[in-house]
Amino acid sequence: MTGVDKEQFLSMIRQLVSDVQGAPYPGDGFEPELYSIWYEHVQKNAQECFEFLDENFPSDKEGVKKTLQKMFN
Repeated sequence: MTGVDKEQFLSMIRQLVSDVQGAPYPGDGFEPELYSIWYEHVQKNAQECFEFLDENFPSDKEGVKKTLQKMFN
């Protein structure tokens, strides 16, 4: 993995962690629409991270594929 790839991957992971930390709390006044928007955003970023891993770490390709299948089934 090149230095550019590492920086790209680190950026993607930081964004994903930031998205997860910003999850809406389902308390009083919870708005399902906000949760839906957040969920779709996080799923998109997670998919991008998994695709990056799949492209750059082919030895773990089967493990990543199984994880993706579990997420979207």
